[in-house]
Amino acid sequence: MNITVNARHMETTGAMREYAESKVAKLPKYFDNIQSIEVILDTQAGEACSEIVVQASRKVTFVAHSRDADLYASIDQCVDKIAQQLRRHKDKVRNHHATHPTER
Repeated sequence: MNITVNARHMETTGAMREYAESKVAKLPKYFDNIQSIEVILDTQAGEACSEIVVQASRKVTFVAHSRDADLYASIDQCVDKIAQQLRRHKDKVRNHHATHPTER
């Protein structure tokens, strides 16, 4: 799994990068087939914006955007949104109606 952290219109510090990487590194517990994660940090009109793009197997893409006054809060909100999307997708993919072999 590849994790990349990019910034637009701002310079990132090591603490920002480490925080974003540590948060998105927990995403595979929600869905196993994640291939790459891209975190994009930005500032627009005095607010911190974050975007997370997750590429999963079978060319499934998940995207979440968040805007907040605090960059760390924005990253947290984005991670929560992506986690919710991954949980929903995993439930959808999982076969709930599997037939079990009858016991004889």
